[in-house]
Amino acid sequence: MLVPRLVSISIRRPWLTTALGLLTALLALLFTATHFTMTTDTGALISPDVDWRRQERAMKDAFPQLRDAMLIVVDGRTPELAEDGAARLSMRLAEDPRHFQLVRRPDGGDFFAREGLLFGSPDDVRKATAALIAAQPMLGPLAADPSLHGVAGALSTMLDGVAAGSATLAQIDPPMRALAQATDRVLAGKPAFFSWQTLFADGSSALAAPTRRLILVRPVLDYGSLTPGKEAARAVAAASGALRLDAAHGVDVRLTGEVPLADEEFATLEENIGVVGLVMLAAMLVTLWLATRSVRLVAAIVATIVVGLVVTTAVGMAVVGRLNLISVAFIPLFVGLGVDFGIQLCVRFNAERVDGASPADALRGAATALGAPLLLAAGAVFLGFGAFLPTAYIGVAELGVIAGLGMVIALAFSVTLLPALVLLLRPGAPTREVGFAWAAPIDRALETRRRTILWAFGAAMLASIALLPFVTFDFNPLHLRDPNGPAMRTLADLTRDPTRTPNTIDILAPDHARVVALTRELSRLPEVKQVISIDSFVPADQPVKLAAIGDANVLLDLTLNPFDVAPRTDDAARVAALRAVTAKLRQAGDRSGLADAFDRLAAAQPTARNRVDDMLSQPLAVMLDQARAALQAQGVTRATLPPALVRDWQAPTGQYRVSVFPSGNANDNRVMERFRTAVTAIAPNASGLPVATQAAAFTIAGAFVQAGVIALVLVSLLLFAVLRDAKEVAFTLAPVVLSIFLTLGTCVVIGQPINFANIIAFPLLFGVGVAFHIYFVMAWRGGATDLLQSSLARAIVFSALATGTAFGSLWLSHHPGTASMGKILMISLAWTLVCALIFEPALLGPPRKGEDFKAP
Repeated sequence: MLVPRLVSISIRRPWLTTALGLLTALLALLFTATHFTMTTDTGALISPDVDWRRQERAMKDAFPQLRDAMLIVVDGRTPELAEDGAARLSMRLAEDPRHFQLVRRPDGGDFFAREGLLFGSPDDVRKATAALIAAQPMLGPLAADPSLHGVAGALSTMLDGVAAGSATLAQIDPPMRALAQATDRVLAGKPAFFSWQTLFADGSSALAAPTRRLILVRPVLDYGSLTPGKEAARAVAAASGALRLDAAHGVDVRLTGEVPLADEEFATLEENIGVVGLVMLAAMLVTLWLATRSVRLVAAIVATIVVGLVVTTAVGMAVVGRLNLISVAFIPLFVGLGVDFGIQLCVRFNAERVDGASPADALRGAATALGAPLLLAAGAVFLGFGAFLPTAYIGVAELGVIAGLGMVIALAFSVTLLPALVLLLRPGAPTREVGFAWAAPIDRALETRRRTILWAFGAAMLASIALLPFVTFDFNPLHLRDPNGPAMRTLADLTRDPTRTPNTIDILAPDHARVVALTRELSRLPEVKQVISIDSFVPADQPVKLAAIGDANVLLDLTLNPFDVAPRTDDAARVAALRAVTAKLRQAGDRSGLADAFDRLAAAQPTARNRVDDMLSQPLAVMLDQARAALQAQGVTRATLPPALVRDWQAPTGQYRVSVFPSGNANDNRVMERFRTAVTAIAPNASGLPVATQAAAFTIAGAFVQAGVIALVLVSLLLFAVLRDAKEVAFTLAPVVLSIFLTLGTCVVIGQPINFANIIAFPLLFGVGVAFHIYFVMAWRGGATDLLQSSLARAIVFSALATGTAFGSLWLSHHPGTASMGKILMISLAWTLVCALIFEPALLGPPRKGEDFKAP
């Protein structure tokens, strides 16, 4: 047999075998160090050749600005702060070609500043222009002197009107109260932010400017780094700091989008990887010692695993090129499954030593007893993982390739390097029986109550099958990310914003006629809130709106554009203006509190007046500029749209982009499913996050069904080729199927959804389960009795515990996808162990006699 022969060769020349193993590991380590790459792109987990991925790629090829995007969200305490911050930051970033290829303001800039009013309804435009005209008495003095001195002068002029009877105090009460509150906050040493736009809007939706602005950039990515966008993100932070765009100045700058999310994903993965690794190592060492009761055997197993892991990593990089978020799980998978071979051999080695065999003879005896089961188990695991190779789920397919090859490597080192190390380290002989003598009552119960046990497992399986319709499949890749990460929090915030949600569907239309037809059909759907295309930027009813804007411009031209703007006054002039307006306020019977506030401000230190001056003059300059621009609207046609805006919606090839927004809660998977179904019924070539999320679910489910069938067929054929008995093949596979159903049922009970990451528990469950059951079936067919008392049971128990510690440590990860992977793996492993130790012996029944297996 192959295994006994390899073990014999290795122990004849243990030093040479060890040297060759270490040399192989060194070469593999050098290769990995120069070739290691990893992607955190969840899009890389699915084959690019499935229909929805091709549609996604076609959209990004036509509109490359949608690829590798970074979205900068600028939130201001006031509309002026948001607009000013976004304008200054975008200008600063546009001057930095080292970090940014493209800087665009999708909701701002000269075009929207000038033509923005036209996008409201005729009634909105009338209200907006009427509000500006009504504010003319205050706007004129402010435009002529945009400072605290000018504000005091404007109020003084308005109070003269009150005294003359041309106005009432109630009409100017809102601005006075707002000024009083802001001034009081400054005098109290608290942050204070004033908005003229909010003041003049007076409930008008057309004048109610947003407090959130967006900047879309394409960063220069460093593909040599595991976080390619990190330098661009640092450049944004540096520019924001230099421009004083921070909370202290009423502005919050945040990042999200494809690039920051990917960088954050990797940062979350590595965040507590050291802790996870230490827990894994400590738990593994304790489990190995409990299994072997020998520090030297533990050292031999660990050294073999480390060498095998290094070689597997190099082979994996050579075969698949780069790791992804799922294929990287080969590391705990290799440790968990690879250690099984070492435990099996070392526990059996101890059993042979108890019988008085020398170390070399004990190793040969262990190899002879376990050679066939180990080869069969490794082959079954290899086929089980390899079954994913022809599927569209690349993430697991690549994991399967690396893990399958890893099993071959693990077995090769377990029957060469491990025996050599054991012989060189010379572990002492065990002083007591290796098996579980205390399990004798359980063995008897499994024999005498066999029928009851089988009925109980049958009932559990039926209950699990009944729960299958309630299994939750959540293949939204965003749900695998840390919800507390800055980029994810920003994205979640945007998702709640109906006009800025990323949960939109994009459609690539071949011509303008199709754009018109799609807009008409999609707008009728109750699942659709709005449809945006290039036509959306040519406002309707322009003549009546332009007439209202033109009239306002004639009336307000000199008001907003005075011939002379007063120079900056000194502090004494400010104090005099404040005292003068305070006297007029008291004379008019002010009840807003502004007279008291200005009185205290006039008596305060000059620095307090400087702060109030800045608080009023900075947003005033922004508001006046926006009012001037809005009154210069000239009308919009397709021909006058800015080229950059046109490029966002029309490709040079003549194709058009149509963006569809959902109605309802964009965070609700059911709402998104209905939205996607309704839109794709009209436009099957749609792409976007809602389409990708739902389509990925079908792709992954199909991949697992396909791989499950292939694995079942291939492993069944392998088992039948070796065992030559259909009943024994069924005895091996039935507990595996049962453990899968029990795992799914448990997920329903605890409310754990199946997602992109934790679904890999099931191929692992298949591989581990087949291996464990092969050991028992081959022992049973060889005539072994009292299986739970044997060294084989000890090896299986501690192998399961070692695998559990390897995978269970993932549960401690801060990355939600990785943590859920560890959770499902632990659940599946627990059921696999229960099925192996309880269900399998009861299913097998009385032992068969034969000479193929040396009974423990």
